[in-house]
Amino acid sequence: MWILFAAGSAFFAGITAILAKCGIKKTDSDVATAIRTIVVLLFSWLMVAVAGSAGSIGSIGFKTWGFLVLSGMATGASWLCYFKALQLGNINKVVPIDKLSIILTILFAFFFLGEAVSLWKAAGLLGIAAGTLLMIQKREDTEKTDGIAWLIYALLSALFASLTSIFGKIGITEVESNLGTALRTCVVLIMAWLLVLLKGKQRLVRGLPKRELYFILLSGIATGASWLCYYKALKEGPVNAVAPIDKLSILVTIGFSRMVFHERLSKRGALGLLLIVVGTLLMLIK
Repeated sequence: MWILFAAGSAFFAGITAILAKCGIKKTDSDVATAIRTIVVLLFSWLMVAVAGSAGSIGSIGFKTWGFLVLSGMATGASWLCYFKALQLGNINKVVPIDKLSIILTILFAFFFLGEAVSLWKAAGLLGIAAGTLLMIQKREDTEKTDGIAWLIYALLSALFASLTSIFGKIGITEVESNLGTALRTCVVLIMAWLLVLLKGKQRLVRGLPKRELYFILLSGIATGASWLCYYKALKEGPVNAVAPIDKLSILVTIGFSRMVFHERLSKRGALGLLLIVVGTLLMLIK
């Protein structure tokens, strides 16, 4: 049964970008991020209820709270940049760049935390890096995007996502993972709505196209469903089997982008996708 939950986690994670892309054609990406975070927050606290860890909030120390806030801010920045990149760019290019966060996380852990990099992880890093470069190779028949703005936002998304992991590794290991996620998401929600208010975009909330609002809400539900499935899979199955299945969400995203947005992969792009998948699996070998 855990295999089904792991597959469900990958599926819901994979369609999150697709649903979000459908919801930000006309809607401002900052506003969309703020709205969907509400849904994600509800799911994160549902996970806390399932895990029964809410009672340990009072035991969280000052240092841990500080890193929870930093981790939440990094998560919020990553989400804001990611959805801006999706609004401007091609899913087949944005999603692979997001995978670079794995490389950055391992490099940061090596230089700042002294964590060793095994031969398998090094091979995986090279595979993901090479695959990403192949997938973002410009093609003449590819739909034009807004210059390189999408690339900058996608790279920033990967950077902030990696910082989220590092902050979590340094200071929030004493917090139950689901509770840490819920508290971090609270920070993301505050950060997202503050940005909307500071940019004077709150007026855009009333004018949201209903169809796009539905897709934004669905993307939040998909994220929450992915978290719940992943948690259930980890409870029943081995981590070294659940994690690789969950990482295959990129295949779901690329497949749906072909069906929904008619984004085609070139032979070079297909080879890049293969390298990313193989590289991800290699990194999970102990």
